Amino acid sequence: MARYVAFLRAINVGGHVVKMERLRELFEDAGHTRVSTVIASGNVIFSARAQASGAMERRLERTLASALGYEVRTFVRSEKEVGALESRVPFTSQQLLKPDTGLFVGFLSAPLAPAAAARLRALGTPHDDLVARGAEIFWLSGARFSDSAVTGAAVEKAIGVATTIRKITTVLRIAALVVSGSANS
Repeated sequence: MARYVAFLRAINVGGHVVKMERLRELFEDAGHTRVSTVIASGNVIFSARAQASGAMERRLERTLASALGYEVRTFVRSEKEVGALESRVPFTSQQLLKPDTGLFVGFLSAPLAPAAAARLRALGTPHDDLVARGAEIFWLSGARFSDSAVTGAAVEKAIGVATTIRKITTVLRIAALVVSGSANS
C-alpha cells in the first residue's frame, strides 16, 4: 500500500459543508485505508494500492459527487510528490523572506500547456508572481491573500482548467504528516 494525499476543491466553501468524519468515511467506503483529514478544507491523507493519480482522481471524484450531490475536483499526490514540493518552489529565499509575503500552491490534474503557463504568468502584478512547475502552480504574493488582485477564479479562467489552492505552510504540514506516518484527524 502506498500513501497519498487528496487535495479537494469545493469542500467547506460556497455552502458545501462536509464534516471531516463523513469525508473519511467516504474515502474508506472507496476502499482506502489509514484515512485522515488535515484542516477542514479538504485535505485527505490515505493509503491505497499504487496506481496512476489520474485514475484515482477520477474514481474519487465520481464517489464524492455521488455521495455529496455536487462535483468535487480532486487532485491526488503521492507521498513522494508531496514530500518534494518544497524543493520545487521556483522562488529564491530572498523573495520568500520579504515582509508580508505569502506562498501558495495550486494543484492541477496535469502540467499546463505552454500557452496556459504564459497566461498564468501574465496574471502577475507588482505584488503577485505566478509560476507553473509540473502539475502545480506556485503563487508568491506580497499582499494578504484576501487583498490580492489575483484570485483563484481568475487563475482558473486564465489557464482554462480547475485548480485548488493551499498555503505552503498547510502543504508542508501535510507533507510532514504523510512522511512521518503520524497523520491524525
